[in-house]
Amino acid sequence: MAAGRRGRGRGGAGAGPRGAGGRRAAGARGGAAARRAGDPEAGAAPPRRDAGWTFLTNHAHVLLAIAAAPEHTLREVAETVGITERAVQRIVGELEAAGYLHRDRSGRRNTYALDPDLPLRHPLERHHSVKALIALVLPPADPRRGGR
Repeated sequence: MAAGRRGRGRGGAGAGPRGAGGRRAAGARGGAAARRAGDPEAGAAPPRRDAGWTFLTNHAHVLLAIAAAPEHTLREVAETVGITERAVQRIVGELEAAGYLHRDRSGRRNTYALDPDLPLRHPLERHHSVKALIALVLPPADPRRGGR
C-alpha cells in the first residue's frame, strides 16, 4: 500500500464496519449486500417495481378521471389520481385553456365535458385523439348507467 494512504479511515471513532486492517468486521455488511439482506441501517431500500413513475402523465390521469366521472369534484379527482387538489386545479386550468375540457357550472358544483376529437399533444401521439386514449385506458361504458 502507498505510504500516503496508510492510516486513512482506519480504526478509531467513525471507522464504520471496517476494522483496523481495513477489512470488514465479522458479520458486517455494506452497500448493496446489506440492502439485499434487509439491513435497516444500510441506507435506501432496493428499487421497487413501481418505483414512482407511470407511462401516462398527471395531465392524462386527470383527463381520464374526469372522462370516467365528470360529476366528481376536483378533490375526488385528486384522490383518484393520487396528487394534490391544487395540482388538479392547475392541470384542469391548463386543459381548459388548451380546449380539452369545458367547465359547466351547476349550482355550487362544476361538471366537466371533454372534447374527445382533439389530438393528443406530443408529436409521437398527435395522430391519436383524446377519444382513442379514453378507449385504450378506460373500460367500456355500461349502457345501463348512461355510458360516458
